Parts: sequence; C-alpha cells; structure tokens
Amino acid sequence: MSASSSKMTIDHDEIRQWAESRGGRPATVKSTEKNGEPGILRIDFPGYSGEGSLEEISWDDFFAKFEESNLALVYQEQTADGQQSNFNKLVSRPDDMGGSKAKHGKSRSKKAA
Repeated sequence: MSASSSKMTIDHDEIRQWAESRGGRPATVKSTEKNGEPGILRIDFPGYSGEGSLEEISWDDFFAKFEESNLALVYQEQTADGQQSNFNKLVSRPDDMGGSKAKHGKSRSKKAA
C-alpha cells in the first residue's frame, strides 16, 4: 500500500483525530439542513472551498447524523508526493462494515398485490 492510498473507517475517534490534526471541523451544508437538523455532512477545512456554504456543527451532531445515515469516511494520510493530505469523502457504509442494517430499516414499504 503506498502512502497516497485511501483508507476507510467508521471509527469516530479515528475520524476526529484525522480531521483535527489537519485543522478540520465537522460541518453541514447549510442549504440541506431541515428543522435545525444537519443535512449533508462535510469536514470543513477553513480557507478552502466550503467557506460560505458550510456551517460548523458539534462532533456529537456530526456523528449522530453519520450513524443515522450509515456512512463511512474514505480518507488519505498523505498525497503521492508525501505531503499531508486533506482528501476525504463520506460514502455509504459497505455491508462488511455493518452497512446493511440501516438499508433494511428504510425499505419496509409493501407493494399492493
């Protein structure tokens, strides 16, 4: 595995440590919030593209939505040239990380015979 390889985790402590070591903060996309609840989650790095469109939220709120949405974080420690990387993406949790439980809970609709 090279230094620029992506990793995936659902571990809250690992996510928080990775983000905070780079100056990242938990955030939500302002336009997706509903009734005071976080919408689409992001990790905001001040001075980058999220300025104006993101709103900082608490780690508790971030992880509550993270679990409710059954997400995992894909991230990089370093770029290909060895620099610290801020690359990250929130993705649907794979089944081998416990991803199927939330999917089953949301698909309870029955078709009329």
